[in-house]
Amino acid sequence: MYSEHFKLIEPPFRLSPDPQFLYASRQHARAKAYMDSIMWLTDGFVVITGEIGSGKTTLIQSFISEMAEDVALAHIAQTQISPTEFLQAILVEFGFRPFNMRKAELLDTLNTHLIELYGAGRKVLLIIDEAQNLSLKVLEEVRMLSGVETQKEKVLRIILAGQPELKDKLDSPRLEQLAQRVRLRFHLGPLSRDETREYIEHRLRIAGSGQRSIFLDDSFPLIYQHTRGTPRLVNTLCDTAMLCAFADDREVIGEAEINTALTELQWHEHPPVKRSRPTLSSVDTGAYDTGSFALARLRVVHGDQDTGDIELRDGRLIVGRTPDNDIQIQSRFISRHHAQILTEAGESVLEDLNSTNGVFLDGNRIKRRRLRHGDRIQLGEHYLIYEDLRDAEPPELSEQVDESAQDSDDADDADIDAGPRAAKGGAAD
Repeated sequence: MYSEHFKLIEPPFRLSPDPQFLYASRQHARAKAYMDSIMWLTDGFVVITGEIGSGKTTLIQSFISEMAEDVALAHIAQTQISPTEFLQAILVEFGFRPFNMRKAELLDTLNTHLIELYGAGRKVLLIIDEAQNLSLKVLEEVRMLSGVETQKEKVLRIILAGQPELKDKLDSPRLEQLAQRVRLRFHLGPLSRDETREYIEHRLRIAGSGQRSIFLDDSFPLIYQHTRGTPRLVNTLCDTAMLCAFADDREVIGEAEINTALTELQWHEHPPVKRSRPTLSSVDTGAYDTGSFALARLRVVHGDQDTGDIELRDGRLIVGRTPDNDIQIQSRFISRHHAQILTEAGESVLEDLNSTNGVFLDGNRIKRRRLRHGDRIQLGEHYLIYEDLRDAEPPELSEQVDESAQDSDDADDADIDAGPRAAKGGAAD
């Protein structure tokens, strides 16, 4: 098509997942690290969620392409199936022809095969993509399979990947036992403004552009404005723009070509984030910042000193020792990924990520807890003091917000793209 015109080896913006083109954004790199960790966790169970087009499938394909030879893999991508069809699909992945087996025979064959693979020194991994489509009955079968074990350890490692509805299913009371077995969760958000540009240039380099600038500087703000950093939308818009430029015999793509592509696609500008409350401080939370207003705040305390304030907006924030966390606490008492805080309009929920030294509240070790204004969370030698700005907001400010809500909705969004915020602490390990 247009590859020869732009002197490229292949089209850079195909929608089909290709691990060769994986762009390791900060979020994708962390999700990949979580997936890699499953191979050395004997009871590994990881859940990766993300919006449509966020790059989950490409991430999985990249992970599979780098898999060691001693891994026995069952990869399920068709998920609108019954419990019996689910068990059959796994056995097909392992080389069986199980279509005439009853459920009891399916379970016996699968359990026996898993134990045999383990006995042969193989690591057994089940990856389920589009897992949000699994029924509750099939997810219960996943729970049962996750319990297959020898006298020493679990046999099966599991990765579930899906859209955000998967999180809602796992958090339902009927699946509480399954949720308790999940070791790590991660949600893939959109790319930032800077990452969107890097993503485009990365794919062009892989396709053979070298150091040539095919997309001009004035094209990137318009691309981000209409895609908000969703990789699939970026691919669609950029591919269409290159087709339009090819048709007009142009060798570079600027604002005019992007506008032509938008007309061809009949796209309108991505709607702005709807805001209901003002920002109460200007603390930069790095890649965690979604552009929405702060709902709560964390004060990071070490000894008698405040070492930083972190605003909590809608989304997920992860605390740990390594630089890929939203809050980095450099202390030997802090795990690589120690805890996470999920903030939504109505609440903030703290969850321990199976840290070595635990998460404590009022002297009690906790696994998962809805936070309340004034909670003092202990992580090693550090404390995170939770301040709920929704509860602490003065009445007159609340009234002012209600009166100016319409003006706020029409305001331009401010996008902050920065690196992770680091809380000062002891020396790194």
